[in-house]
Amino acid sequence: MSTRFFDTLSEQGGAPIARTGNGEVSGVVDGQIAVWRGIPYAASTAGPNRFRLPQPPQSWTGVRPCVEFGDVAPQSPGFVPVDGSLRMGEDCLWLNVWAPVAPTDELRPVMVWLHGGAFCLGTAAQAIYDGKRLAEVGDVIVVGVNYRLGALGFLDLSSLGEEFVPNLGLHDQITALKWVRDNIVAFGGDPGNVTIFGESSGAGCVTALLTSPLSAGLFHRAIAQSPPATTVFGPERAAVVAKRYLELLDITADQATELLTMPVERMITAAGILLDEVPSREPGRLAAAPVVDGNLLPAYPSERFQQGRSHRVPLIIGTNKDEASLFRLFRSPIMPVTPDAVNAMLRGVAAEHPGMSPERLAEIAAAYESSTPRGALTMSTDAAFRMPSHWVADAHSAHSPTWMYRFDHATPMLKAARVGAGHATELPYVFGNFGSFDYDPTFWLGGRKAAQEVSGRMMRRWLAFAGYGVPAAIDGSKHWPPYSAATRRTLVIDNVDRVVDDPDHDRNSVWGDDVVGFY
Repeated sequence: MSTRFFDTLSEQGGAPIARTGNGEVSGVVDGQIAVWRGIPYAASTAGPNRFRLPQPPQSWTGVRPCVEFGDVAPQSPGFVPVDGSLRMGEDCLWLNVWAPVAPTDELRPVMVWLHGGAFCLGTAAQAIYDGKRLAEVGDVIVVGVNYRLGALGFLDLSSLGEEFVPNLGLHDQITALKWVRDNIVAFGGDPGNVTIFGESSGAGCVTALLTSPLSAGLFHRAIAQSPPATTVFGPERAAVVAKRYLELLDITADQATELLTMPVERMITAAGILLDEVPSREPGRLAAAPVVDGNLLPAYPSERFQQGRSHRVPLIIGTNKDEASLFRLFRSPIMPVTPDAVNAMLRGVAAEHPGMSPERLAEIAAAYESSTPRGALTMSTDAAFRMPSHWVADAHSAHSPTWMYRFDHATPMLKAARVGAGHATELPYVFGNFGSFDYDPTFWLGGRKAAQEVSGRMMRRWLAFAGYGVPAAIDGSKHWPPYSAATRRTLVIDNVDRVVDDPDHDRNSVWGDDVVGFY
């Protein structure tokens, strides 16, 4: 017998109503999908909660309208496009839910999205992350999570006093996953079939959560798109950055408690300087990132993967062919993209890994021709995203089903602009959210039909994985065999998909099997 898990009340204009543990929430119906925006999964982080673990939200009586996005997490302007009409504030722990309105006799798979943005930018309110198409095509529940960023979410200030908790952005995500576990049935979702997926720093959060004891049992599959999986700091490194942050705020360590009540605008201004300064001075590093805290992250995730201590869940992981090109286009300091910056990054890696011989560094530099602009871009792509993904896949595939992809598809316009399959260019393909012809410049030279076909295959694979744990497109597409360290079998996604064993073998062999991280 089919069941509707949430009510649609005609006296409220057909608004969908779901009952959560804190009270009822109303959304809107968009075609065949019910949408709730800005549902609080934790209390506001303003006031005394600024550097605390996420606290439970206050319950409410009556029906709470959840039709608008909540606050964008405080952040400096960056190259991540955020709608100027959105408000910024500290009441930023909220999520969105997209759910099919059609009755069903089975709970639906759940996909929980963690947005990217170098751990300091972005929001679940970005239009590219609208989950309607995924929910329609796959008959799934899509959840988009907003969480603390930058100085408030990923700048470890715990060296300044016990008032400051590290990894708050990750704690926020874990709290959101607990909310999903406890409430998603009310929206028709199956709490026993949850897939977390994310891109860039959101994917770095996915790989971190795969190794965290605190996230055990909260998700059952994972997708990591372009994860900076080795960008995790130790406490010593975090303490150095925290000290510099205080200098930019012109306060001393004895005055650190002022951060608890300081106007957030002042904090964000200083954080903006810090977030640009660190990667400019030390190419390859970020100022804000997850940190080994002995609790949420007992050790570097790369070590936990190597030790076979990642959660036993199926994993899709991969990168884009031309990751670094986008950072060159936006002149962002977040990634080194010039020969000078890339060679400075190599020297920094050598300093962090005294066991690396000068000969090995010379081999790596020579393999990329790192003194050339193209070689520098390729090395940056590999150091930040591609090799970390392979190191994760090599280790995780030893005990759990793992699939590797490389996204090569690019529209004629992106090829002409020398962006190619740049960082984040796969996002509209995964969500099915291409702009209109008038507003999407990536199609100014054509290529929409091919892109839509690529998107259809990607969406079907991601959705099949969420539903059944196997990324089969079920439409006659190329079979995607599992990955193993022995073959490094990879699905190359393009106009025509193909399976290739170790498609970047020459560069892989230069790096070797020993993990190289930015600690």
